[in-house]
Amino acid sequence: MGLLSRLLNRTAPQAVQLRSYDAATAARTRFNGGANRFSSYGPETVAANPSIRSRARHAAANNALAASAVSAWATTAVGSGIIPTSQHPDPEVRKALDAYFSKWAKQADASGRTDFFGLQTAVVKAQRVDGDAFLMWRGPKLVQIPPEQVASELNTDTIVAGIELNEDGRAVAFHVHPVRPDAMQATYAPPVRVDAGEMLHVMESAGPGAVRGVSSFAPVLLALAELDGTEDALITQTKIAALLSVILTNENDQNGPNPFENGQGLEPGSVFHLPGNYRVDTVAPQQSQQAGEFLGHLTRRIAAGLNVPAHLLDGDLRQANYSSLRASLVGFRQRIEQYQYQTLVPQFLEPVWQRVATLAALDLGFEITDDLFAVEWIAPAQPWVDPAKDADATISQINAGLMSRRQAVAALGYSIEQLDAEIAADRTREAELGLSFGVKKPEQTGIQS
Repeated sequence: MGLLSRLLNRTAPQAVQLRSYDAATAARTRFNGGANRFSSYGPETVAANPSIRSRARHAAANNALAASAVSAWATTAVGSGIIPTSQHPDPEVRKALDAYFSKWAKQADASGRTDFFGLQTAVVKAQRVDGDAFLMWRGPKLVQIPPEQVASELNTDTIVAGIELNEDGRAVAFHVHPVRPDAMQATYAPPVRVDAGEMLHVMESAGPGAVRGVSSFAPVLLALAELDGTEDALITQTKIAALLSVILTNENDQNGPNPFENGQGLEPGSVFHLPGNYRVDTVAPQQSQQAGEFLGHLTRRIAAGLNVPAHLLDGDLRQANYSSLRASLVGFRQRIEQYQYQTLVPQFLEPVWQRVATLAALDLGFEITDDLFAVEWIAPAQPWVDPAKDADATISQINAGLMSRRQAVAALGYSIEQLDAEIAADRTREAELGLSFGVKKPEQTGIQS
């Protein structure tokens, strides 16, 4: 390096290094010449959470692709509801626990607007948009509270963003405002300490040290804004191109008045009379020949950032076929299954079962042991592009010993105990009535005995 270069580098101001989520900044630039940095997950997520949450809510409420992404994720992850089935070794206790939970689930929502399975959908949507979903026990029922009601401004040696932690980083209490800060006619009241056993907190951890979640829209908020801006520009361009007008110029009239002095603008099909002393210059916007491809690229990029197949965002199946649809759905369902059993089950569903099973034991006089809390969560079946091929593959796996009937039935969203009981009841009723439809010999079903 020459002397001049060294002097310039020495005297030039150093670029300010910024650390943040891009979605939480005011600027639209991303790489910023390499000045952007990312610190430890704890402070980054806590600092960025409120801004990203507010912007993500706006996007989910106003952008069609964002709203579709939230709906697609919640529909696939929860559907009609993830159902528990007790795994207690005693069949009678197992049956009683399932019946007790089913009765409780109908009245689980303290607000009375939905049931336990509706709360599942609400929790998933809130977690995807806000980054956090909180529920509080009120007696035997649950009430959902917004993330901002947990005092994120409260930080001490043991409290981070309103969550009190022990030495292992485990939440031992939540500090919650009695009313949400943005509620109508709300007055300030200091947050109340709520034991962690009375709260449910659902989030996907960004990394070690993260105490609060970050919206799943964080990677795509800038792209969504750019997509909206591009669409607005194309719409304006199309409107301008449609302003076909006829301009008549009188060359003999060199002192005519200004025809636009009253603020008249261009309109499709309008006719203007100009005196000869006015010259007409038109602006013809150039039509973008690759706008559709660029919008498609942005849509696919947004879909990738949200971990949702693009066709579930925009509904465009023009280029789809069986192979491409199946390939995209396989990866998507793997991510959904991971989310179900690594996030929803341990943070939300298991604690609910433990609470309700304990209530059942106290009401019904069962012994409280580890067997009481053994449960299997059965997610709704995921329909395939070609159900016949999927059914044939399942039958082949059962025949080859690679899958049990319990696994196959669970994949369909049913409990094998309930299914077998229904089949037995159907067969008994059909025999009593002398009916035989729907009954095939083993060699006809393809399942070997």
